[in-house]
Amino acid sequence: MDVQVLSVAGFALGAIVSLATSWLLVSRLERLGERLGLTEALLGVVAALAADAPEITAAISAISGHQQRLGAGVVLGSNVFNLAALLGLSAVVAGQVGLHRKVVALGGAVAMWVAVVSLLVVTGLLPVLAGLVLALATLVPYVILLGTEGQGIERLRLPQRWWTWLRSAVTEEEIELEEVIRPGVGRRRDVVVAAGALVVVVGASVVMEHAASEIGRRYGLPQIIVGGLVLAAVTSLPNAVAAVYLARRGRAAATLSTALNSNTVNVVAGLMVPGVVLGLGQPTFQAGLVTAWYAALSLAVVALAYIRRGLGRGVGLAVIAGYLLFAMTVTASGLGLGGWWIAAPCLLAGLFLVGALLRAPRLHANVDHKPVQGGRQTDTVA
Repeated sequence: MDVQVLSVAGFALGAIVSLATSWLLVSRLERLGERLGLTEALLGVVAALAADAPEITAAISAISGHQQRLGAGVVLGSNVFNLAALLGLSAVVAGQVGLHRKVVALGGAVAMWVAVVSLLVVTGLLPVLAGLVLALATLVPYVILLGTEGQGIERLRLPQRWWTWLRSAVTEEEIELEEVIRPGVGRRRDVVVAAGALVVVVGASVVMEHAASEIGRRYGLPQIIVGGLVLAAVTSLPNAVAAVYLARRGRAAATLSTALNSNTVNVVAGLMVPGVVLGLGQPTFQAGLVTAWYAALSLAVVALAYIRRGLGRGVGLAVIAGYLLFAMTVTASGLGLGGWWIAAPCLLAGLFLVGALLRAPRLHANVDHKPVQGGRQTDTVA
């Protein structure tokens, strides 16, 4: 059989098996997390890690094969796709997504820190190991904070105003997720199923990455296009489907934490960890371009969500338009086009987002007040 036909068939089969099995992996890990008594927010991080298994595996496979641009493109391009598919599309489907400012600020601060660190690493301004340490210095306390529901913050000797704010932010994130993540209690067989699903996801993702690389070589497609657009979008489809599902159920607010946590996990597990072990190679303009888009669009989304107390349909459309412009710049860069072919779309993206900021109406979530420990109160989305 022709090598080209085998490559296309391998890519299609690997994508189908990897994406379908990742759903099984997510469901089983959520059940095991429920058995261990993990909080909803920490369950969300676990689910994000499992759902990101295809892109993380594909990126590690590419980096181990000395295709650093392909690996970086998968991870960072997937993050840009997540912003458009999870947040932009959810806002369009739901019409309005009201968000708590404290949830946006807490998750957004961690996400932006990791995005900036990744930009410094990819452009060669910061060693990979130093970048990993800086990312974990923020991610680990954040995960601990979510896992303990803010218990023990008082022991950190922070000003009372700080730990009160952190406790309130974690509680509000729990409230946003509690109606979305309600898995059954896991059993022993779920451990076996999860382990088997993980093996299948890893194997199928490796096949998919190799097949995509071969297709790219056969058609003369640059690595940054294959990784940053094709593999990035395909491996992120489960997250996009889940986001639309939540939006149609009126739970689109939960996608903010899902998208930001997914992107953070992608960078740490799919780029920095393998980068420390295998290296990321020499910095390239194309990888830096994709990372800059990821950081800039993340900042725009977090800022809009915070200032507007949520995301409206107009902002959602602007974020999706931003992704399309990102695809244009990556394609232009990959094909060797420069100058205005790259600068003009970036300028248009900035105008789109500024327009969304100026014209989008401010959203106000309906709230009820629920007491939390210590007599404090927090706002909950109705």
